[in-house]
Amino acid sequence: MTDVKNDTAQSDQRTSKGVFFMEPIREYYLEWYESLRSVFAHPRQCILSFITLCMVVFSALMIWRGLTVVTISESPIVVVLSGSMEPCFYRGDLLYLTLHDDEPYRAGDVVVFKIEGKDIPIVHRIIQSHREDNEDYGKGFKLLTKGDNNSANDRSLYAVGQNWILRKHILGKARAFLPFIGMVTILMNEYPLFKFILLGSLALVALTNREG
Repeated sequence: MTDVKNDTAQSDQRTSKGVFFMEPIREYYLEWYESLRSVFAHPRQCILSFITLCMVVFSALMIWRGLTVVTISESPIVVVLSGSMEPCFYRGDLLYLTLHDDEPYRAGDVVVFKIEGKDIPIVHRIIQSHREDNEDYGKGFKLLTKGDNNSANDRSLYAVGQNWILRKHILGKARAFLPFIGMVTILMNEYPLFKFILLGSLALVALTNREG
């Protein structure tokens, strides 16, 4: 009987700890649910919240479009997806790119380029730069790249028969970066459920966040 009582006491203790741990989460979602009910109980407020959410999304798209115009790059912001550029850049770092026509590309510059047949751009450093004329600027050049953390150059990554990176392959030169800001993007790509939870949570917060 003593053993049975001890087991029961331990079980009750574990249960109470579990309830104590889950209680704040339960209260948070109950409060969220009540806020959501309150929003839908007032259609006018719901419509205004939805319009506000659309304006936020539209503003983000306009900022992105403005960056593409200023930088002349189709992807002015990219996320480092691998550790091939460590210790210069780490996985999750956010890079700011430019792609001006008069921009020189010299050995030591970090560029982002795409390979035919591959969807994901590559962030690597130029180790050789050959120009077709004697000028520093211009579109006639051939580049060889390599990751700082790799032992060999990138020719094994290029398309079949390709030995150099040309102007048409380049998305931009790295000008600035923010460390680890892009980890959210990586998590959303690697874990689709996380993406839906995050976007859904942001949408609900935008809809339920109202004064009074």
